[in-house]
Amino acid sequence: MSKTLVQPVGQKRLTNVAVVRLKNHGMRFEIACYKNKVLSWRSRVEKDLDEVLQSQTVYSNVSKGILAKTKDLVAAFGTDDQAKICLEILEKGELQVAGKERESQLSSQFRDIATIVMQKTINTETQRPYTISMIERLMHEIHFAVDPHSSSKKQALEVIHELQKHFPIKRSPMRLRLTAPEQNFSSLSEKLSSWSSTIVSKDVSGSQLSVICEMDPGFFRDCDSYVRNMQGRLEILAVSVHAEGDTHVDNYDDHDDVPSHQPKESAVSVPSHLPKDTADFMQSQLPKESDSVLQLTEKMKKQTISSGNGNTEGEVKQNKCSTCNAFVGDSKQYREHFKSDWHKHNLKRKTRQLPPLTAEECLADMEVDDSKADLKDYSF
Repeated sequence: MSKTLVQPVGQKRLTNVAVVRLKNHGMRFEIACYKNKVLSWRSRVEKDLDEVLQSQTVYSNVSKGILAKTKDLVAAFGTDDQAKICLEILEKGELQVAGKERESQLSSQFRDIATIVMQKTINTETQRPYTISMIERLMHEIHFAVDPHSSSKKQALEVIHELQKHFPIKRSPMRLRLTAPEQNFSSLSEKLSSWSSTIVSKDVSGSQLSVICEMDPGFFRDCDSYVRNMQGRLEILAVSVHAEGDTHVDNYDDHDDVPSHQPKESAVSVPSHLPKDTADFMQSQLPKESDSVLQLTEKMKKQTISSGNGNTEGEVKQNKCSTCNAFVGDSKQYREHFKSDWHKHNLKRKTRQLPPLTAEECLADMEVDDSKADLKDYSF
C-alpha cells in the first residue's frame, strides 16, 4: 500500500525570515518578519506593515511554529489584539540576526561614528580636520568597540574624549555672533576669556555691541543662557570652523633642507669636422650663452632650485622630483614642474635608461637636438 506525502499548508520556511523577540512578564513573544525590513520600518523608510511582517501572528517560538496563548498575551500586553501586539514587538523587540548581518551592522555604525568624529574635530597642530581613514585608524588604536544599543552621536563624543588623551585632536570651535548691551561688554569679555574663546571681530551699532567669536562647543549652553540673562541675542554662524585654503605638501613631507649649489656650466658647440662656411653659419644660428641663461630663467624659474636665497630661505622645505633628481619648490611649483620641457625631456631619457640632466644641461641638449635636425636639411 503506497503512502501519501503530507505537506502542511501553513508552514513558514525560515530561509527568508527575520525574528523579532520581546520578553515581557517573564514570557517570550516573537514575530516573523522579512529580512532587511525591520530596520527600514524603525527608521520610518518603510511604512507598509504588510511589507515588513510575514503574518500578523504572535508566536512563542517562530522556528518551531508554536503560537502564543491568548491568556499570555492578555497578561503581558493587556489585550489580545495581535495587530497592536505585533506593532509593539516590532518597535521594542530585539532583532535576531545572523553573524554576517550583525558584523555588517556594526561596521556600518563604526563608519557613522568615525564620520561624526571627523566632522566635529580638527588637528591641534594644523587646525584642519582629519581624514575619515585616519579617524578609523585612531579608533582601532584605542580599541574602540561599537555598542549597537547606543546612538552613534553619543559614542562619537565618547570617542573624541578618549582620543584627546593620546593624540593631537580637539573639538572644532563654533563661530557665534553675540549681541548684547554695550554696558555689559566688560562682563561678557571676562566670560569669553574664562571659556577660552577667541574674539574675531567687534562691531558697535548704537547701544548694542556685536561680537563674533569662536568657542568650544562644550560651552555653548552656558554661553546661550548667559547671553539671554543679559537681554542679548546669540546667533550660530558656523557649527564647525577649521583652517581654510590649500594644504601644502610641505607640511607633511620630511625632506631635508635644500643645500645651495651653483648650476653646472655647459656650452653648445658646432662639430669640428664641418667646413668653415657651414660652421660659421651654424654658429650664427645658435643662441648665445647669455640668451640661453635668459631663456632658462624665464621658462624654468619656478622649477629650478633657488641658490641665491640659500641663506634666507634655506629653512623652506622643497618637494623633490625623482625623475629629474632635483628639488622644485612648493606644491604649486611641483605640479607645474611636471608640465615643463625639462621634466618631459628627462622622462624620455629615463625610458632609455639614461641619467637625468639638470635644467641647463637639458636646455643645451635640446638645442643640440634642434641643431642636428637642422643639419639634415643640408647636404655636404
